Amino acid sequence: MKINVFKTEDEVLDGLADYFVEVAAKSIKHHGQFSVALSGGNSPKKLYELLASPKFRDKVEWKKVHFFFGDERYVPHTDPQSNYLMAKKAILEPLDLSYRQIFPVNTSVSPEEAAARYTNDINLYFAGFDARFDLVLLGLGDNSHTASLFPHTPVLHDKTASVKEVFLDDQQVFRITMTAPLINQAHHIAYLVYGAGKAEAVHHVIEDKRDIENYPAQLIKPTDGDLQWFLDTSAASLLKN
Repeated sequence: MKINVFKTEDEVLDGLADYFVEVAAKSIKHHGQFSVALSGGNSPKKLYELLASPKFRDKVEWKKVHFFFGDERYVPHTDPQSNYLMAKKAILEPLDLSYRQIFPVNTSVSPEEAAARYTNDINLYFAGFDARFDLVLLGLGDNSHTASLFPHTPVLHDKTASVKEVFLDDQQVFRITMTAPLINQAHHIAYLVYGAGKAEAVHHVIEDKRDIENYPAQLIKPTDGDLQWFLDTSAASLLKN
């Protein structure tokens, strides 16, 4: 694990955008394409907009990039809460990508069916080989969740490299999420976290004793890959080392 700390939010975003460009180039050189699983939320939105901006858009062979989603809210693709809709507006449409490069979660079916179909979509994409994304982008919630791996949910104990539905009792909503084993198969995993409000969660996940029920992001440990954190000084302020 490598922890990258930057002074400002803009520097964090630039740092991760540079890393995205680097991993994309290596993946395309190695096997002709780049598979990335996107995360939702406001922080990633700024990253996606940066990658689609003149500063970075010419640094990636976008026609060789395939976009997946690490998790999704169980809402229509037209709903403002949809991770797909956010990514569509922030990066997919601005880059004028083909629909063949984009793999959204089908939320028009039941949550269980949506998860099963997305697992199948991923397995078909990897054509019988282990599903190893080139890059999985992750955020971190105040409650130490990542993707839709929330505290005290059954999916935390799922040992399959797959996609599962998750019901959040406190919100009375479903989410669709990649399991920790699937995320951990990735070649590269990168957290984007900034702001003082995330400092406690960052400390719990990186430095506290293992307690996945309360700090689910501790589940993210690549089996044979690279894990990097991109933090600003505020988010890293409670780290002892």
